[in-house]
Amino acid sequence: MKAGYVLLDGCGDRPVPGLNYTTPLEAAFTPNLDRLASRSKLGTVTTVARGVAPESDIAVFNMLGYSFESGYPGRGVVEAVGSGLEMRDGYLALRANLASAKGRRILDRRAGRNLSQDEAERLALDLSSISLRGASFEFKATVSYRGVLVIRAGRPLSAAVTNTDPAYARVGGFGAAKETKGSDTILKCRPESRAEGAVLAAELVNEFTSKAQAVLDRSEVNRDRVRSGKLPANSVLLRDAGDHLPVLPSFEEEYGMKGTALVEMPAEVGIAKMLGMKMATVKDRNDMAEKASLFASELREGTLVYVHIKGPDEFGHDGDARGKKRSIEGIDRGFFSACADMGDFRLGVSCDHATPCTIKMHSADPVPLLVSAKKGDGMRFTEPSAARGSLGHLKGKDVLARVLGSD
Repeated sequence: MKAGYVLLDGCGDRPVPGLNYTTPLEAAFTPNLDRLASRSKLGTVTTVARGVAPESDIAVFNMLGYSFESGYPGRGVVEAVGSGLEMRDGYLALRANLASAKGRRILDRRAGRNLSQDEAERLALDLSSISLRGASFEFKATVSYRGVLVIRAGRPLSAAVTNTDPAYARVGGFGAAKETKGSDTILKCRPESRAEGAVLAAELVNEFTSKAQAVLDRSEVNRDRVRSGKLPANSVLLRDAGDHLPVLPSFEEEYGMKGTALVEMPAEVGIAKMLGMKMATVKDRNDMAEKASLFASELREGTLVYVHIKGPDEFGHDGDARGKKRSIEGIDRGFFSACADMGDFRLGVSCDHATPCTIKMHSADPVPLLVSAKKGDGMRFTEPSAARGSLGHLKGKDVLARVLGSD
């Protein structure tokens, strides 16, 4: 058996007034995806849990069949592994955003979303000048405003601490989006238990946050940004702490077949590494034709090729429905045009979560699912069609087994 599994990051949405009350997926011209959908069965998926607006890391784990009843390592750990930072049990790892703030008032969680990679890496170098009492750290700028922080102390640290980023809450050890008010402030990190490791971890996070703001306020990068009319990236927002590496069966142990991952973002890279999947990377994550070519070359008997495509999510966060529509059309034109003619293989297409343009954040909405079949439902791949599909409603952890066991 050879199989492909494509997750469109944040592609699910809600009807948008500016698109005649259709979703960006409905409004998009997607002849290739429609052709695949017409000969597939459709359904909907709750990727993690009902009522939870998940972050991508826990959603992807679930969509790959790995659900965590307990012991989730935390997105910080996943991103640290994906970024190549050293991570051991007792270290504290957190996902970071280089953000814009005035004092503790947040102006933009993503520093205007126009922070170049060069600027981010220079800011990371500035942050390396910080000294923490009784601890050391490593901060890495990963992609634009995104980063990861790993703190090491003389004794084990605990991830039982709260976020400083007000846009996300910890739910059962993983991150979930929550509605913000537009005038939010950088939160103080608090221990969630009286354990020594949690108390110390919160103190170190707060110390780093305070010192980071002082360093970044003086940064030449931010002086240049302000002079050119851009928001400064003068604060670090931290979330989704983790303090241990998970012990998991490999993808091959779980499914009896090899797994290859076409992923670029640190969270998805970290997941692939933790599951022992082969990594295949493209030079430009926005080059759908190159990604389709690599997908085709990696498809072989006894292998599942997992592809994570990021584009739609970013437009959802920006509330740009037309941009999201264009992003979906670009994926259809560049990627699914090739998939439609690749011959006989099992295919699943879904999303890790919805990112509705009307709320500009992840939501708990069910997402559409397409699974290739001998006899399809004869409908387009859209949210309303998926809700009427013959697959019904599935849990995220059950989806991949359904794809591999499809008729």
